[in-house]
Amino acid sequence: MLDAVHVGRQPIFDAKGVVVAYELLFRGRMDAVASGRQDTYATSAVMVNVFTEFGIAEVAGNRPCFINLTREFVTGRLPLPFGPEQVVLEVLETVDVDDEVIGGLTALAEAGYRIALDDFVWGSGHERLLGLASYVKLDLLDGDLSRLDDIVTECRRFPGIQLVAERLETDEQVAIADKFGMELRQGYALSRPQTLSAPSLSPSRLRRLELVAALMSPDVPMDKVTAIIASDPALALRVLRVSNSVASGVVSRISSVRQAVTLVGLTRIRRWATLMVVDDVAEAPEEQLLTALTRARLCENLAPRYKADPGAAFITGLISGMANLMASTPAAVAEQLPLSTEVAEALTEGRGPLGRLLAAVRAYDEGEFGAADLAGATLDAMRWSTRTLTAAGQLTPATPATPAGR
Repeated sequence: MLDAVHVGRQPIFDAKGVVVAYELLFRGRMDAVASGRQDTYATSAVMVNVFTEFGIAEVAGNRPCFINLTREFVTGRLPLPFGPEQVVLEVLETVDVDDEVIGGLTALAEAGYRIALDDFVWGSGHERLLGLASYVKLDLLDGDLSRLDDIVTECRRFPGIQLVAERLETDEQVAIADKFGMELRQGYALSRPQTLSAPSLSPSRLRRLELVAALMSPDVPMDKVTAIIASDPALALRVLRVSNSVASGVVSRISSVRQAVTLVGLTRIRRWATLMVVDDVAEAPEEQLLTALTRARLCENLAPRYKADPGAAFITGLISGMANLMASTPAAVAEQLPLSTEVAEALTEGRGPLGRLLAAVRAYDEGEFGAADLAGATLDAMRWSTRTLTAAGQLTPATPATPAGR
C-alpha cells in the first residue's frame, strides 16, 4: 500500500520581507494516537517525514528549520537524530521549566543547537531560559501586549536573542513588530503555511525493532546493521535520504547501503530507528516491496556479468524499484540522494555497466523481444526477497514467489 506523508511549512521573514527560515508543522491524523502522546507523536512525525521522506534540502534548501520540541526531546529521553546545522529547536510553551529541562537545554545549546522559546510569556518560568535562547517568539495576536515593552526590554538584555513576531494577521500587528524592531516575522499577513506531500512506503515495524535491538549492543557488527537495512527497501531509502543531510562537504558519494550507513554513523542510525518506532502507526506494504527488493537483489546477483560492483548494483536496482512504487522516476529520486557518479549516471542516463545492467533487467521485466533470459536469476532473487520480507513480518508465507508478469 502506497501512502502519502505530509508536512506543513510556514515561512519566517526578516524585516525586509525576505524568507530566512521555515517553521515545520505537523500535518496528519491523530486518530490512532493516545491523547497523552499526541505532541510527541507530532514532533516525531515531522522529524521523520522531513529528513527521511522528503529530504531536508527539498523542504528548506539551505535555510534553517524551526521544529517544535516536547519535554521528551528537551530532556534527552528521546534522542535528536540530526545535528545542529540546519535546525532551530523550538521549546513549546507547554513544557514546564524545571532543573531537568534547564539541564537538557544547556546540553543542547553547548552541542551547537539553537534554541527558540515559543509563545513566550513572562512569568511562565520560560524567562529562566533566556540565557540559552537564540530566538524568542512573541504572539502579537492573542498575547498580552500590555507588557510588551517590559518583555522586549528584558529580552534585549541578551544580545544573542532575535525576536520573532508571530501570528501576524493585520497591518497593525506588523506595525507593532516594526515599532519594537523585531528581527523576524511570521503569520498569515505575510504568508500562510503550505502543505507539502510526498508518496511514502513505511518500513516494516519488526525490521525497525530488529534494527533498534541490534544497535543496543555496543559492538554490533556493521555487516549486521547493513544487512537489516538492506533487506527492507523502505528503510534503506530512508537511510539514503538521511545520509544526504550529512553528506555536505563529503568528497566520496554513496555507492552502497553500507557506505550510507557508515556516513550516517551507527549512533545516528540508532536515533533514527528509535524515532521511527515512536512514529509507528502505519501498516507495512507487501507485494510492492517484494518487487523492489527482488529487482535490487537481481541487479546485485547479475553484477559480475556486467563487471559492476555488487553493492552499487543493489542500490541501483533498489532505487529503480522504489521510484516505480512512489510514482516517481529513478532520476528524480537520484537527484535527492548523495549517490556516486556511476550509480547516478546509471539511474539518470542509463550509462556505464550499471546502466546496461539496469536496462537488461527492465527489458526482461517488460517482456521485450530478444531480452536476456533472466527467469532463473529472477526466481532466485524473488525467493531470497520472499524469505527476507517474510522474516521481517512484511509478507505472509502465502505470497507467491513468481516473477511479476511472467
